[in-house]
Amino acid sequence: MSQQACSSVSILRRKQVESRTGISRSSIYKMMSDGIFPKPVSLGARAVGWIENQIDQWLESRTVRL
Repeated sequence: MSQQACSSVSILRRKQVESRTGISRSSIYKMMSDGIFPKPVSLGARAVGWIENQIDQWLESRTVRL
């Protein structure tokens, strides 16, 4: 029998993304529209969240530039 790796996806809400990145709400949405910040996924009619792994990768890419 083959075993499949179980990968869990963690979703961060906007306040968590702001806290983790140190970037304000308006800056996050501006950078998303400029194509330099990960886009959120829909969680419902009026809710979005960001995939934690994508935020981590974005942060790592920013620290390499410093």
